[in-house]
Amino acid sequence: MNPNKALWEKGDFTQIAQTMRESGAALVAQLGITKDLTVLDLGCGDGTTAIPEAKLAATVLGVDIAKNLVEAGNNRVKEEGLTNCTFQEGDATDLHELTDQTFDLVVSIFGAMFAPKPFDVAREMVRVTRPGGRIIMGNWIPGDPTLVAQILKISSAYTPPPPDGFVSPMLWGVESHVIERFQKAGVAKENITFSRDTFMFTASYPPSELVNMFKTYYGPTMNAFEAAEKNGKALELQQELDVLFASQNKSTDKNTTSIPAAFLRVTVRR
Repeated sequence: MNPNKALWEKGDFTQIAQTMRESGAALVAQLGITKDLTVLDLGCGDGTTAIPEAKLAATVLGVDIAKNLVEAGNNRVKEEGLTNCTFQEGDATDLHELTDQTFDLVVSIFGAMFAPKPFDVAREMVRVTRPGGRIIMGNWIPGDPTLVAQILKISSAYTPPPPDGFVSPMLWGVESHVIERFQKAGVAKENITFSRDTFMFTASYPPSELVNMFKTYYGPTMNAFEAAEKNGKALELQQELDVLFASQNKSTDKNTTSIPAAFLRVTVRR
């Protein structure tokens, strides 16, 4: 089985996505989406950004490698009564089922960055975007002191080293790597712009419970705990994450959670 597919079908990312809905909708509201746009949401999960895009009356296709998340997304679309949004399985490294120059806008918020073969990912995103269209990515930033970069950094310290040839998904948060990948796909450097932005994880329960959500439902953290358990270090990992989440919580109510996470916003003009 495709290891990337296995990772994202592990657990249930919809549980984490619940804490991301508010920021997802706020980000989409800034993208200039109108009813005449055709949008591809790549690495869409269960629709944290795809559904807000559809609510702005765009025609939206969500593509994700995880079957369970695609099913959850299609269920959410039905519940919302939307007829202009659909989800299907697909791999960001090879979107062979999608025709060249189909979409006005390709959006991937913390999605395609986790696919292997980043040059293939950039090539495919460019290929399916119409001339004059845009690609917008949200990518976590390596070494950043805020939540997600630190979760992944802590988790990696407890897991076995990656296989030879592994390319860290966090390199999508480094401007020079992003430029290199899109230039190889035929985009001029001056058509690639960057800004730093912040995503909020919000929940009506304390940070310690959010740690448990990541431990139970988020593939990379689940893998870290499984490896730590074998080495007798699960408690150590738990404590590190508890401290991280508590220290970064900005909520004035200790029984609720509001944690910011910085990311790199990438805009590519085709």
